[in-house]
Amino acid sequence: MASFCPQFPIVVNHCICSLIVKVLYKSYSRFYDRLRSFRMSFFTISAFIICFSIGAGESCTEVTENLHYSCMGRNLSSIPASIPSSVQTLDFSFNVLKHLQKTVFPVLSFLRVLDLSRCRIRHIEKDTFFNVNKLTTLILTGNPITYFGPGCLNTLYDLQRLVLVDVGLTSLQLQVNNLTKLQELKVGTNNIQSLSLPPFMSTFKDFCLLDLRANNISIITTDHTVVLREIGRNMTLILSRNPLIHIEPGAFRNVYLRQLDIRSAFVSFAAQKVGLKSLYGLNVKKLLFGKYRGDFKFQFSDADALDGLCSIYFQEVYYYISERPDEPFSIFRCMINATIVVVKHGIIYEMEYVFFHEIKELYLISNHLGTLPGKQLSHILTLEKLVITDNNEIIREESFIDMPKLQFVDLSANQMTLKRCCTTLLSGTPQIRYLNLSLNAEINLDGPAFDGLGSLEILDFHHTRVVGIGHISLLSTLKYLIYLDVSYSSITFSSIYCFYGLSNLNVLKLAGNIFQGDVVRYLFNNLTVLEHLDMSYCRMVELHSSSFKSLQRLRLLNLRGNNLMTIDFLTHPYLKQLTSFYVDKNSITNIPLHVLQKLPTNLSEFDLSSNPIDCSCSQTDFILWIMQNQNILKQSENIFCKTLSPSSDFRATDFDIDSCVHKKILTIVLLVVFVTLVVLLSALGYRFQFYLQYCCILLRGYRTPTQQECSYDAFVIFSSYDEVWVVNELMENLENGFPSIHLCLHMRDFQAGKSITSNIIDEGILGSRKVIVVVSQHFIDSAWCRFEFELAQSRFMMERSANIIIIILEDVEERKTKKVFGLHKYLKKNTYLKWSRDPLSNMRFWIRLRRAIIDTKQ
Repeated sequence: MASFCPQFPIVVNHCICSLIVKVLYKSYSRFYDRLRSFRMSFFTISAFIICFSIGAGESCTEVTENLHYSCMGRNLSSIPASIPSSVQTLDFSFNVLKHLQKTVFPVLSFLRVLDLSRCRIRHIEKDTFFNVNKLTTLILTGNPITYFGPGCLNTLYDLQRLVLVDVGLTSLQLQVNNLTKLQELKVGTNNIQSLSLPPFMSTFKDFCLLDLRANNISIITTDHTVVLREIGRNMTLILSRNPLIHIEPGAFRNVYLRQLDIRSAFVSFAAQKVGLKSLYGLNVKKLLFGKYRGDFKFQFSDADALDGLCSIYFQEVYYYISERPDEPFSIFRCMINATIVVVKHGIIYEMEYVFFHEIKELYLISNHLGTLPGKQLSHILTLEKLVITDNNEIIREESFIDMPKLQFVDLSANQMTLKRCCTTLLSGTPQIRYLNLSLNAEINLDGPAFDGLGSLEILDFHHTRVVGIGHISLLSTLKYLIYLDVSYSSITFSSIYCFYGLSNLNVLKLAGNIFQGDVVRYLFNNLTVLEHLDMSYCRMVELHSSSFKSLQRLRLLNLRGNNLMTIDFLTHPYLKQLTSFYVDKNSITNIPLHVLQKLPTNLSEFDLSSNPIDCSCSQTDFILWIMQNQNILKQSENIFCKTLSPSSDFRATDFDIDSCVHKKILTIVLLVVFVTLVVLLSALGYRFQFYLQYCCILLRGYRTPTQQECSYDAFVIFSSYDEVWVVNELMENLENGFPSIHLCLHMRDFQAGKSITSNIIDEGILGSRKVIVVVSQHFIDSAWCRFEFELAQSRFMMERSANIIIIILEDVEERKTKKVFGLHKYLKKNTYLKWSRDPLSNMRFWIRLRRAIIDTKQ
């Protein structure tokens, strides 16, 4: 096949597919000549499936351009031609390379890291790595290698890290004499039975890690450690999970190690006890022993089980206890010269008195302590770091006294209750900078809570009930404090002076607490250097912008899980340095455009997720902003339109803004039409206001009873400019004559407090039998006169009676009479009276007028 298929994976696969199709076709055609159509379709499908399977893993992922590629799990049997020669890191794990030889790898002169884990490799030929001889790391984990060619690894002169985990090795006698730069050899989970290294490895001066965990080493003799004595002192030896039965006494004498890990490395309690004693003369910086959690537990029978440690020189010791001793035994007696002591997962109800000489760090983690060992650890002048955490419940507290170098104290997760804190707990510790009392039951802070602890920089009370901090200032002496965490501490902040004096505070976490009244507005007034503020889950409904007026250096503000509906406070210049803002899980439905335009310019992380966003056409500016700013919006995929439905999973980014544009145009058009109609109707109403009133009165007139007792003989319609004539002439002659005629005059008879229109109708038109109209130039110009005349016409027109008497007080041009609706026509068809200053004419005028009124009255 190689003679006619070029050496390129894709072409090779096509060649293979073609051959498969031909072979299958010829063989099947002998038996299925009659089923030609079925045969062709069957072969086509078969060839397609086989070719797809072969080519499925051809592509690799480019992690870093031209430098790092991952071909993991692609079912490949060769290195793809698409890998450039410049590649430096190649992950080829979980593929199929059963037989490694020189032709497997193309020339990759720059390749430094090659991972061939789980590639089913069985044979490695002599010159396999010739084309990749610049490797510094080679990983062959999980391959069932049965054959290593002579010196197959010796071409890798620059190799520094060799991983042969779970490859079936039975010995460390490897042909790697040319690997003088080797630093790490990991051969865990094999079947190696001896610690003995090849003699030439004594020249490997950079060699620093030999990982032999989970092998089958049961005996260690002096001969096995010869090379270890000659290698430099910076080496780590891992022997954990080996079935050690016997260590020859003195086998590790004069061996210098940086770290020795022998956790779960003995088959029995007795073997561990004797084995520790056999390590005498060992000089190790860091010693790890004991058992992993979940491993088979030993049964302690001797109180001197750890006496072997007294003959080992170590600086750091890590003891992982998984056993529960039958009787008390001394853990620390042989650790008094260590600088770091770590004891984890033990059963230590009470700690014994130990006179540590040089200890700097002490860790007691998950040891079921019932008493805080203040007495046992007091007066240790060298201790700098104390960690006592994760105990079930410390029910008795003891003070730590006279520890002048103590800087770090972690007493978290002990479920303890401290009745007086913290000066009483830590007396004579002037250098303490870190104090962690989180995840405990309750801490009571008294008046001088932190006297003598003025050097504190970090104070952590989170998830511990803290009594006494919310209503008075107890922290004012901590002028160097830079970090304070009182999250979920059941505090109700009622005093604005709670953080008074904390002038250097940089991080403040107040999540899960309560703020009383308006205290938040003034609580942070003196925290001028604060950069991180967490007020999440505090049940806040609103925040005033002045709350942050002193926080001009604030970079992170966390308001997650409150009930905020607006973030207007964010627009003020106090928060111009803000880079991260978390307001997710609140009640925000929208953010106005003017607020969005004034957000801090440095804002690079904005979490608005899990809010009931209003996705409607009235909020298009806000939704468009969400779409355009996904680079700063954290969890933008979780910004849902909750106003559609509380359980809606419709994303705000999927909202169709274009549909709103059409609706907006339609709305504007309708609004313009509506406004135009309103303006037009208003203009018409103003122009014909009296006619409208006239129509209303007409309608009202239909509802007014026709049988009504009249109070007046005549209602006089006249202009106020003609009032002198009406009073001196008309009223004088009619009301003072015989018989007396009772006139209705608006300036005298209209009821006070009643509308003019109602008075005209009720008192004038409907309350009088006759209507006298005094026509003059002023009458023509008066809108009220015209209105009254038109009302009178309407009434008498409906009653079909001629009860309107017109008096022409002065001559008016005919064209002007047309201004008054119906007047010109009325004068043409009806007899009217004309006033004259001639005495004879006047006498005749009053007789005719009186008769016109009285005839109807009688």
